[in-house]
Amino acid sequence: MNKTIKIYIVFLLLLFAGAIAIEFSKPKPINWSQTYNEKHKIPYGTFVLYNELESLFPKSKIQDIRVTPYEYFDEFYDWEDSTYLTTGTYMYIDNYANIDDVSAQELMDFASFGNTLFISTDYFPQKFKDSLFFETNNDYDFSGKASFSLANPLFKNDSITIEKGLSDIYFSKLDSTTTTVLGYQNFDSIPHINFVKVNYGQGNIYLHLQPIAFTNYTLLKKNNKKYASAILSYLPDDTIFFDSQNKTRNELGTTPLRYILSQPALKWAWFLALLSLIVFIVFNAKRKQRVVKVIKPVQNTTVAFTKTIGNLYYETKDHNTIVDKKITFFLEHLRRNYVLDTHVLDEKFVKTLALKSGHDISALKKLINLIVHLKAKQLCNEDDLLRLNKLIEDFYTT
Repeated sequence: MNKTIKIYIVFLLLLFAGAIAIEFSKPKPINWSQTYNEKHKIPYGTFVLYNELESLFPKSKIQDIRVTPYEYFDEFYDWEDSTYLTTGTYMYIDNYANIDDVSAQELMDFASFGNTLFISTDYFPQKFKDSLFFETNNDYDFSGKASFSLANPLFKNDSITIEKGLSDIYFSKLDSTTTTVLGYQNFDSIPHINFVKVNYGQGNIYLHLQPIAFTNYTLLKKNNKKYASAILSYLPDDTIFFDSQNKTRNELGTTPLRYILSQPALKWAWFLALLSLIVFIVFNAKRKQRVVKVIKPVQNTTVAFTKTIGNLYYETKDHNTIVDKKITFFLEHLRRNYVLDTHVLDEKFVKTLALKSGHDISALKKLINLIVHLKAKQLCNEDDLLRLNKLIEDFYTT
């Protein structure tokens, strides 16, 4: 390795190291995705709220639900007594309520037995809308910030203003016989209902729009936590069934190796196998090949033999033998390729050969007559051989 190549390698290494240093020195971009995940500390996660639930409900147990509501609460239903073996408040916070119809019915059954549901979302399942007789609407004309307030005069000082992440959805139709309005959202001085309580059986269902109010960004900004605290104060101090974004069914991931990676023994065996393969490739990257022995091609002795025999006949001036062999080889060619009887070389033979070969009949007649003549001639000379060779070669090439 010469000096120039070494300089190039050092320069490339320095350039690579500089690029890495610049990349790591950049501030990490903020993730503004609205995940509402209780484990996420990004602006629109719910890490702060989740960790403050124990303080807001000191007498309550926080129970994560990592399966669908139906799978979870159906196990607590006593079919003999037609009652639930547990009590508490189901809490769901997300911008889209991904609750199937079976789970929605299970939740309403759970509430009807004296329990509570708290759902803060922008899009409720159709099952809730149909069963609780409410509708929502979108105000596409809103712009800028919005204020949020509660109807209860006790919470008049707990109003807040939010500027980012807002939706334009509000309750447009409610069943006044079972529904109580608890809060409003104000866009451009136009108040709309965004928080209600619905009496359902022996329990209550609290429906709240604008789940953005419970995210990390909103709770940590100014004194916005007072609004969330005021809303959650409506909930009883009982077990909180928090619907987690981290469902058990998603823990294995979507990779084809999800089962292997979920088992510690298999996971470490897989990593060890990959490491062994990488080490093997690194140490065997250089191509290994033994010396290939040079094998000379086999000489074509047939050509050499033919040349030797031809020179022998030529030097001995044995034209009769050469003429005889050329005639013999030519007639054999006619028998093999045109299936002709070459014992009688007459006018009929010439016509048949002309039809099968497509050659000019006059040229064929000249060639066949010469062959008949030379076969009958006792002593052939060099001119005879040359004429015969020319006519035969013309036959082959035309």
